[in-house]
Amino acid sequence: MRVNKNFDNLVPNYLFAEVAKRTNDYIEKNPDKKVIKLGIGDVTLPLAPVVVEAMKQGAEELGIKESFKGYPDYEGYEFVRKAIADYYAGFGVEISPDEILVNDGAKSDSGNIGDIFAQDNTVMVTDPVYPVYVDSNIMAGRKIVYADSNAENGFAALPPKDVKADIIYLCSPNNPTGSAYTFDQLRQWIDYANDNDAIIIYDAAYEAFITDSDCPRSIFALDGARTCAIELCSLSKTAGFTGTRCGYTIIPKELERDGHNIYKLWYRREATKFNGVSWPVQRAAAAVFSEEGQRQIRQNLDYYKENARIIASALDELGIYYTGGKNSPYIWLRCPNGMGSWEFFDFLLENANVVGTPGEGFGSNGKGYFRLTSFGDRENTVEAVERIKKLLK
Repeated sequence: MRVNKNFDNLVPNYLFAEVAKRTNDYIEKNPDKKVIKLGIGDVTLPLAPVVVEAMKQGAEELGIKESFKGYPDYEGYEFVRKAIADYYAGFGVEISPDEILVNDGAKSDSGNIGDIFAQDNTVMVTDPVYPVYVDSNIMAGRKIVYADSNAENGFAALPPKDVKADIIYLCSPNNPTGSAYTFDQLRQWIDYANDNDAIIIYDAAYEAFITDSDCPRSIFALDGARTCAIELCSLSKTAGFTGTRCGYTIIPKELERDGHNIYKLWYRREATKFNGVSWPVQRAAAAVFSEEGQRQIRQNLDYYKENARIIASALDELGIYYTGGKNSPYIWLRCPNGMGSWEFFDFLLENANVVGTPGEGFGSNGKGYFRLTSFGDRENTVEAVERIKKLLK
């Protein structure tokens, strides 16, 4: 018996597990300290009432013979897919319900989508990068190349002209840097993918935070995307489903590579390895896209956006360079006084009792940078900001 030796090429600890370990060690040694966590991007507000009610109704329906549901459709129930398609139409993007596959969150599909692609494909990611894009392809034994995101390009990498890649992972608004691609910037990636016969895996998990009209909420808002892109999205941050687990993947029916239809390949994979999302959760997901659901979740999104504004305003006051804080729940800041990212992590934890995420964990271009999130409680966010200002002034 042999194990997959590609796992030997992974860093020993997943980034957020290491952050949690260091934080818990500090709390255990300092039980009298109030530690405020602005590191991991988990939500804190409860599910919208309309969503909870729909989930309750879905659970009750499973207790009645006439409305009981067993295995769901692999691609998700039609009423959910139609609700998602109508949502996209609301901001001018036409997607067929038959091109949507409901999943248990974007993280799963972003890690699993590689199942349908050959091992010898070259993968391009931006650096800094959400670790799942890298780790899942290391596990598969693929070659990974990088497009640099840095202060010079506003941490929004553009395609390097001298590098050939087959699979491209993009996230906009970006995790961790908070940057969001404009139409013009994303057009360059689409042209690159079509010119190189590549496929873009486009993670739009934070699209609901976009407010600037020059930043698309979907890659399919641009011509040419349907022949080169797969879009992933999640309700985790849009509607607080981090624990409820639901999202979706969009694959245009005309997308083909290497003589194969990509939608059909992915559907075949899902039919083998995934049994679908439960009835109560799909009922709850559909409620998110109802008129009342959109009104209620917008209140939560506005709450997190205000938290982001509070953090960004403090950094403006301190004269610290950052990206994000607008169009995104993440704030990506340059560590003060030339500190390294893990050095600043320890400094902030020990002296302000505030937890963030070291940028170095997202790639080499994250060295000397740090990520804060706006998903905390308002009172705690304000307190954390005041502590940071007092420490760094």
